[in-house]
Amino acid sequence: MEDCIFCKIVRNEIPSTTVYEDDYVKAFLDISQVTPGHTLLVPKVHVADIFEYDEELAAQVFSRIPLIAKAIKASDPKIIGMNICNNNGEIAYQSVFHSHVHFVPRYSKKDDFWMHWGDHTDQYTPEKLQKIADNIKAHLEV
Repeated sequence: MEDCIFCKIVRNEIPSTTVYEDDYVKAFLDISQVTPGHTLLVPKVHVADIFEYDEELAAQVFSRIPLIAKAIKASDPKIIGMNICNNNGEIAYQSVFHSHVHFVPRYSKKDDFWMHWGDHTDQYTPEKLQKIADNIKAHLEV
């Protein structure tokens, strides 16, 4: 996609601070730096989100995650954890529609990042959970 900002970064038409690059992916510092070391990993081929991946692309992109995460963590002894996020669709907070993975190093509970996971345990019986699982299983394409 010609106007995609991440495609332009991959083609070096827009400057970025690259931390890793190979034939399939490019990892670079996010300009917003939610926390120091905040890095994005993007496939070099344009895909909008996870729903456009095939198995080969997924293997190439997601196999790089431990490599990048370990390098970020090793780069600063103050990093005590890391959020690794892949948002898909506007409702899921995706703002650039070229698939990407965020690596957000965590330094303390008081840094400028948080996530909320609602607990709805009391709303789901084992039967309701099984019905949901069966519906998902029926749509697996393996």
